Amino acid sequence: MTPVRTVAGIDEAGRGPLAGPVLAAAVVLDPERPIEGLADSKKLTAKRRAALYDVIMAQAAGVSAGISQRSEIDRINILQATLAAMQRAVDNLSFRPDHLMIDGQGLILDHPSQETIVRGDATVPAISAASIIAKVTRDRIMAQYHKIYPGYGFDQHMGYGTPEHLAALAEFGACPIHRQSFNPVARHLPSWQQLREPAKMGRLGEQLAGTYLIEQGHQILDWRYNVPHMGELDLVAKDGEETVFVEVKSQVPGGWGPAEVQVDRRKRDRIMAAAQHYCGEKGIDSDLRFDVISVTFTKAGPEIQHMKSGLNAD
Repeated sequence: MTPVRTVAGIDEAGRGPLAGPVLAAAVVLDPERPIEGLADSKKLTAKRRAALYDVIMAQAAGVSAGISQRSEIDRINILQATLAAMQRAVDNLSFRPDHLMIDGQGLILDHPSQETIVRGDATVPAISAASIIAKVTRDRIMAQYHKIYPGYGFDQHMGYGTPEHLAALAEFGACPIHRQSFNPVARHLPSWQQLREPAKMGRLGEQLAGTYLIEQGHQILDWRYNVPHMGELDLVAKDGEETVFVEVKSQVPGGWGPAEVQVDRRKRDRIMAAAQHYCGEKGIDSDLRFDVISVTFTKAGPEIQHMKSGLNAD
């Protein structure tokens, strides 16, 4: 009996936006568990995409994602970054598929058996499923970025160059997730002098720390959350089953020193008390972790140091 070949559909989301990552997905459907309603993700409502996402995750034989962050897009260009994300999606599957069906044309991955299909997201069920996984996953990431860059509307336009986005870009300038190699982003990059202004440095340091956490797979719960009479929590995130409270310290070279010595005992106790208040207010009953992230601004770019449980030691 000839064995059934496993076929992975491959598609991406996010080649065109001015901000955020490009996200690729690979999906191997289970012929014993067909999924009704698969279609090009762009033709579906957000509610329908979310529902199909859950069905695909539950019923497909294999699902994985691959990502290329903004920094990689700027370094190697969007086409190469897209290919890199697609390859990661294929490599991240729990098994090696026999054949790849890739949406688009002229895209070549490291696999012995593959084909590209123009508008495959509308005609090939496995590619349609991949387009849904890629779109929903990327949209959720952009909604996370909206929490720390609220002025741009990333939860609405997902980084695409809408009139609203272009207006925000002109008003606020580019933020760290904007693709610096894309026009018109390059015309709105902040200067080194602007970054060194203390108020802007503190805010931007927290945003960079939040960006770093999202890229590490954390879920941002809150940014700059004010607890009356106790002060502000810089970042609150979810890392697996842990709720993480992050104190962010921003500096220029030669500043306050390593992250672990930047928070004294009094401030540590205040942060922990504010965290307990936050958990009570939000109904959180999970393990807690208290981290410190230092962001050092240099002309070559920000340097980030992350000390997990950095507030726990005496």
